[in-house]
Amino acid sequence: MSHPSFEENVDRLGLLAEPVRRRLYEAVVAAPGPVDRDTAASTLGIKRTLAAFHLDRLVEGGLLEVEYRRRSGRSGPGAGRPAKFYRRASGDQVDVSLPARRYGLAAEILAEGLERSTGTAALDGVRSAAQDMGRRMAEAAPRGAGDRATLLSVLTDNGFEPLDEAGTITLRNCPFDALVSEHRDLTCGLNLVLLESVAAELPASGMRAVSRQREGYCCVSFVPAEGADPPARGSSAASGSAP
Repeated sequence: MSHPSFEENVDRLGLLAEPVRRRLYEAVVAAPGPVDRDTAASTLGIKRTLAAFHLDRLVEGGLLEVEYRRRSGRSGPGAGRPAKFYRRASGDQVDVSLPARRYGLAAEILAEGLERSTGTAALDGVRSAAQDMGRRMAEAAPRGAGDRATLLSVLTDNGFEPLDEAGTITLRNCPFDALVSEHRDLTCGLNLVLLESVAAELPASGMRAVSRQREGYCCVSFVPAEGADPPARGSSAASGSAP
């Protein structure tokens, strides 16, 4: 697995030092789908030309990607010219630490060792640890706003970027993405155990964790638990950067 150099990561993060550019990046990440220049400019209350400049700088730096499509969704004559839409770049994450730390390498070694294990004891121990961690994550969260808000807070604080809509909480980011490509079954299985434990500690949220494979999203979503009251209309995204 290749990794960007320290200098490359510093340069990419340096792009976000400019306040407007950082807010644009956050707006794109928070959106449930790709964002065009007009929407990005309107969200921040800035001119379209300024938004376009900063968005394209983020593309050049590898933090955003571009796709072209017609706003109308139609094709053929009269459908108009394709517009430029932006979304968060897939692939390598950006990590900078001083001095250098390679926790991802340790995770790769541990995952490889677990998959080579011929017995069930090692996997059982990891599942038990995942359950305990999920419980501690839920217990550490403040409880003032109700358990559904607490669930969203736990997910946000741990990097899942939850999107709460239509009665379902989808997770726009997988904090364990670096392991998924090589160890999907192991990683997604442990992630499900972890988040099942979080939900079990917050029963008043009315949600349960389920496995749901979707391209570009985490492999786990939250759906209403049996017998739970439906969520209030007009629920909105809850993300650390709002994903």
